[in-house]
Amino acid sequence: MSPGGAAGHGAAKPQDQGWAWMVLLATVLLQGLTLGYPPCIGVFFTDLQREFQASNSETSWFPSIMVAVLHGGGPLCSILVKRFGCRFAVMLGGLLSGVGMVSSSFCGSIDQLYLTAGFITGLGLCFSFQAGVTVLGYYFVRWRTLANAIASMGVSLGFTLWPLLSQYLLDEMGWRNTFLIFGGILLNCCVCGAIMRPVQLASGAPPQSPKPAEELGKTAEGAQLSNGASSPHPELRQQSRRIVCFQMLQKYLAFDIFCQNKGYRIYTVGVTWMMMGFALPHIYLVPYAIQNGVEERRAALLISIIGFINIFIRPLTGLLSGHSIFTRRRIYLFSLAVLLYGLSNFICVISAEFSVLIIYCIILSIAMSGVGALLFQVLMDVVEMDRFSSALGLFTILESITLLIGAPLTGLLVDITSDFHYVFYTSSFFLISAALFMGLSFCALQKKAKLKDAPKVPLDNPSKCQYNEIPTEPRAESQSPPAVVYITSI
Repeated sequence: MSPGGAAGHGAAKPQDQGWAWMVLLATVLLQGLTLGYPPCIGVFFTDLQREFQASNSETSWFPSIMVAVLHGGGPLCSILVKRFGCRFAVMLGGLLSGVGMVSSSFCGSIDQLYLTAGFITGLGLCFSFQAGVTVLGYYFVRWRTLANAIASMGVSLGFTLWPLLSQYLLDEMGWRNTFLIFGGILLNCCVCGAIMRPVQLASGAPPQSPKPAEELGKTAEGAQLSNGASSPHPELRQQSRRIVCFQMLQKYLAFDIFCQNKGYRIYTVGVTWMMMGFALPHIYLVPYAIQNGVEERRAALLISIIGFINIFIRPLTGLLSGHSIFTRRRIYLFSLAVLLYGLSNFICVISAEFSVLIIYCIILSIAMSGVGALLFQVLMDVVEMDRFSSALGLFTILESITLLIGAPLTGLLVDITSDFHYVFYTSSFFLISAALFMGLSFCALQKKAKLKDAPKVPLDNPSKCQYNEIPTEPRAESQSPPAVVYITSI
């Protein structure tokens, strides 16, 4: 049995015990190594500028490419997991991220850094992180929610420890040797992947029914054989390829849901717009503090403070949002967290003293915890679970585009004005406008749905406030949610 078959097909035996907890421990470490890593790049921002004589815009392309590939590589990672299994994907990701960082230590220009530490490392982090999240779904059934909550703590731990380690190694060895060491550290993702052995299939699993494209291919092949044709008919081959292509797009990029589901369309547009300003404080906070006279070690500590508070606030936010009071109102909690995130940026504009920046980091971390805990819960509310995987694919690709261009465009604005305050003005604009757009749009959508359903519902059974749309395709009772769901987190 191939690893891909074990991880990608059939029904896995629920374990929730024994080796599953070792896999959970490996996933905690994996999330700290992968998703917790990119925020520490801000520590090297000033040194990279001096080394390559680069502008703020040119330097910010490096972390932007890394984060964009980390979030946007979900569909590719899903295909890799289906074909080869989670263990292979995690270990390949660890190898790519390690090779990327080791190669970046020998870069002679900022453009080479885009390819090595940006694209190659980002792709490796994507494979390791998303395959590691996926494997928890096979090892945990009863305790799956608890397992995911514990695993997400690895992100906050990485967010806390990476900046401190980065600043220490930078002071002692310089950025090139630090990147070389980081390459070795990221290779530990391969060790985590080795622990994630394939889960055994349940006995007696029913064989999968052929896909429509496969049926069409078999029909075409049978017609050709009956006619004595030695090669496939060109028209049938072209039609079969079109159907397969359409099915792949529908499976991994849910354009049909985007066109027909208003809630999903509003949420996707709002989050995509929000991401233009979401990552800016993480990239520019350290250089902003250093420019205003804060010691480099204390400036790196600011990022660690954000991560440390996340360790405690994110689980509390998840528990709060799971309460029955907020079951149908999570979108408003999410919009409130985004609004608080945007408003907190004005604290940096008022003053750049270290004590004020600590207050800013505390408020920012609280808002950031709310965004991270609710981002995908709200998406599950507006999309049917049997289409969640494909809806997530389009969602992550669109947000990765704005993550890619947001920081460089803001860096260009800073280069023109020579004022770092525009970083926080820009971030606040995108975040506040996105929060208002999503909150008001879902409020209007909810009122419209209530007015539409009011005449049809008896007075003793009023309709519940819902903002999820009717699914684009009827769901069969026997159809189960997709086995492989790739999830990113903030």
